[in-house]
Amino acid sequence: MANHKSSIKRIRQTKTRTLRNKVQSKSMRNALKEIRSMTDKKKAQTEMPKLFSMLDRLAKKNLIHKNKAANLKSEVAVHINKL
Repeated sequence: MANHKSSIKRIRQTKTRTLRNKVQSKSMRNALKEIRSMTDKKKAQTEMPKLFSMLDRLAKKNLIHKNKAANLKSEVAVHINKL
């Protein structure tokens, strides 16, 4: 176990951030799954900007790589255009 005050605080911060990151990543995956399963083009187009915004935020915070965000956005756009 950590003996220094700074390392104890660091452990607390890591737990908090890990939990926050898990929640954000899971909500992104759920949103992706929801859009991929949609069959209505109008509804999917209204949800698309929200998902793109979420992906950009996660890439900005380094939770996902910027190229992965771009690839996911491209994949979703192709899916919606095929509807």
